[in-house]
Amino acid sequence: MSTVDPQAPRHSLIEDIFAIVVGTLLVSFGIAMFKQAGLLTGSTAGLAFLTYYVTGIPFGVAFFVINLPFYYLAFMRMGWRFTVKTFCAVGLVSAMSETHTHFISFAAVDPFYTGLLGGLIMGVGFLALFRHQASLGGVNILALYVQDRYGIRAGKLQMAIDLTILAVSYFVIDGKAMLASVVGAVAINAVIWMNHRRDRYVAWSAP
Repeated sequence: MSTVDPQAPRHSLIEDIFAIVVGTLLVSFGIAMFKQAGLLTGSTAGLAFLTYYVTGIPFGVAFFVINLPFYYLAFMRMGWRFTVKTFCAVGLVSAMSETHTHFISFAAVDPFYTGLLGGLIMGVGFLALFRHQASLGGVNILALYVQDRYGIRAGKLQMAIDLTILAVSYFVIDGKAMLASVVGAVAINAVIWMNHRRDRYVAWSAP
C-alpha cells in the first residue's frame, strides 16, 4: 500500500476527475500521433501497439484487455481508490485513442518529431495521473509500487522496461520507426523522472 503524509494538502474529487480526464486526453492524443507515424512506446501500451501492428486488433481493445490482469496487483498493493482511478483512466485512453482521428487528421508526420513531441505530451499526461494517484495500468502500477515501497524512481524502472519492449519491436517495425520510438520513450520518462517526486509534490487525493 502506498503511504502519504496525512498533513499534506488533499485533492478534491473534482480535481481528481479533472486531472484524470486531462491526463488521459493528453496520453491518448500522443498515442494517436504515434499510430499515425507507425511508432510504439513501452509498458502495456507498447504491447498493445505490437498487437495492433501484428494482428490489426484495434489499439484501444488490445490496451484494455492487456491491462486486465494488473488490476489485482493494483488492488492488493495500491488500494481500491488507486485501482478504480486506474481502471477509469485505462478505459478513457482505450476509447479516446480510437476517436481522436475523427476530429483531427495528420497529413504528414515526421517520425522523430512525433516521437519527441508525442512523447513529451504523453509524459505530461502520465504526470497528471500519477499526481492524482492513478496510472495507466501494467508497468505503471509496478513502477509506482516499487517507487513507494523501495524508493526507486518510477521513471528509471519504467524506462528500463520500455527500452526492452522497444528492442523487441525491431522485428515488427522498421529501423527508423524504432529509433524514433526510442526518442519518444526517453521523452516520456524524462518528464516523469524529473517531475514525479514525493519530496516536491505532496498533495494527495481525499478519501
